[in-house]
Amino acid sequence: MMNTRIRDILRRKGEDVYSVGPLATVIDAVNTMNDHHVGSVLVCEGGYPVGVFSERDVLVRVVAAQRDPRQTLVRDVMTTRLYTASPDDTLLEVMRLMTDRRCRHVPVMEGELLVGLVSIGDLTKATQYNLRQEVRELSSYIGGPYLS
Repeated sequence: MMNTRIRDILRRKGEDVYSVGPLATVIDAVNTMNDHHVGSVLVCEGGYPVGVFSERDVLVRVVAAQRDPRQTLVRDVMTTRLYTASPDDTLLEVMRLMTDRRCRHVPVMEGELLVGLVSIGDLTKATQYNLRQEVRELSSYIGGPYLS
C-alpha cells in the first residue's frame, strides 16, 4: 500500500500541471487556480519549475501584507524552496518529505523534465484508495472459498 509509486498516483489523478510565469500577477495566478479548481500553481520559467504559488501564499504574503493582487508579481510572493520527487518514489517517501519539509506541493521530475505535481491531498486520496482496496481483498479472503 505505502509502496505505491508516485507514477501510479499521477496516472490515476492525471498529469496536468497548471502553471504561471514568474511575471504573472497574483490575480492572474489566482484566476488560474480558480479556473482549474486547484490550491496552487507551479511557477515555471522556460518549462522548469522555479517556485510554487499557493492559497497560503495569497493569505500570508498578499492579503496579510496588504499588497495589491493586480500589481503584485508572483515572483515576489511565491514559495521558492521546492522539494521534488521522482515518479519512482513511493507514497510513503513523499509523505515523509512533505512532513519533514512542511510542504504541501511537490513537483515530480524525471531528470530535468517536469512530469507532474502531487499535493498532500493527492497522497491522502491515494492512501484512502489503497486502504479500500486492501479491505476489499481481506474481506474477499476472509469470506471467500478458502474457509471450510
